[in-house]
Amino acid sequence: MRILICEDSVLLREGLVRLLEDAGHTVVAALPEASELDARVAADAPELCILDVRLPPTFTDEGIRAALRLRAAHPDLPVLVLSQYVEERYATDLIAGEGGALGYLLKDRVADVTEFLETVARIGAGATVFDPEVVAQLLGRRRRDERMRRLTERERSVLSLIAEGNSNQAIARALHVSEGSVEKHITAVFQKLDLEQDDSGNRRVLAALAHIEHGGDANYGDAPQTGALR
Repeated sequence: MRILICEDSVLLREGLVRLLEDAGHTVVAALPEASELDARVAADAPELCILDVRLPPTFTDEGIRAALRLRAAHPDLPVLVLSQYVEERYATDLIAGEGGALGYLLKDRVADVTEFLETVARIGAGATVFDPEVVAQLLGRRRRDERMRRLTERERSVLSLIAEGNSNQAIARALHVSEGSVEKHITAVFQKLDLEQDDSGNRRVLAALAHIEHGGDANYGDAPQTGALR
């Protein structure tokens, strides 16, 4: 896979280059800041872009703004954003924006080489993957909303696992249920959230997280529990 990296830390940037090339990928560019990013994407045609959130000159949101531009201009280009901390506002900006395959990982995850390389491959193949800590904040720091309160405990667990990029098979293993049960829970989740069903797992995940960003809450209080567990 042809990969472009934009990361200001020289140690992390060079480490990513070595790691990815050793795994058989081609790093077409490794940039220290985002000023040349758009031109290099147009010239080098990467199949995945890996961006830091905070880049020069202000080290605030340059990476996110660059990612939003790329996702709008190149909707088929997978983007993986790396962040030092859980920065909820930046994650929701990406979710609400246009584009396709998307990853948002904490940099600590890069320390697990095998998992990181697997995640890179999944995002490059079209998956949407969010770090579990990011998902936890998106699910847990929102105001109360009647639609989210419709979900059972098991349906909330399924939604969280979907948002982390897990397949139906992986969700079934994690929750110790059948894949058929997982499919039924997913159908129920999107029906209760008034989200249109389609055949794109990426669009469904992004739609669910966008909805959560506009009002989901982990504090469901009166959420029905009958039949929640199978």
